[in-house]
Amino acid sequence: MDLTIIAQEFRWEKNCGSLARAMANFGFGKLVFLNPKCDFKGKEAIMHAKHAKSILLKAETIGSFREALSSFNTVIGTTAMVGNDYNIPRCPVSPEELASMLPGGSAGKAAIIIGREGEGMSNDEIAKCDFVVTIPASKKYPTMNVSHAAAIIMYELSKHSAIQKAGKGINQATRKEKDVIMRLLDDAMGKMQFSTEEKKETQRQVWRRMVGKGMLTRREAFALCGFLKK
Repeated sequence: MDLTIIAQEFRWEKNCGSLARAMANFGFGKLVFLNPKCDFKGKEAIMHAKHAKSILLKAETIGSFREALSSFNTVIGTTAMVGNDYNIPRCPVSPEELASMLPGGSAGKAAIIIGREGEGMSNDEIAKCDFVVTIPASKKYPTMNVSHAAAIIMYELSKHSAIQKAGKGINQATRKEKDVIMRLLDDAMGKMQFSTEEKKETQRQVWRRMVGKGMLTRREAFALCGFLKK
């Protein structure tokens, strides 16, 4: 899996450096800063990165959440605030479950968004991700430092790296192909009768999560599109 870590609107150089260091610890090298609020190549960032400063120096930037979505086939959000079966956008997977879901190979271009320090990702942003991951922490204090949370997620992913290699060569569905599926589903739901608009939107959210969590191959995506067009 071609995996990128996206740091969303980080404000503190030390967290930028600590994140890069954690990435190096577990063998990850692709870092992107989404609308950064500090100098992620600054002196303090470099100091906290230690021997991982090369990750910071080659890190890229993107300016909007929309750009993040369009740049990757699979976008995974992170949250400390989880929901239940009725709060579909915030119904998460654990880091261990995430590791078993991600396929091997380089064809599946994916990104994990590490949310803002202090406030995390918004409900709207989480709803637009393919799915979200959360760390089962203490209910009394579930919110972790961004670099610590990222380290736990990357640790679980690194444990499964050998398993992931078994899927090398399988082409994952692209972002555009999954968007086509959702448009076809929207067309189908538009022909159905729902008692309320809320129930229609719930169906849409359920299908979006199913398409995202399913980690569809391109062949599966084509088959599903063909079925929905009939």
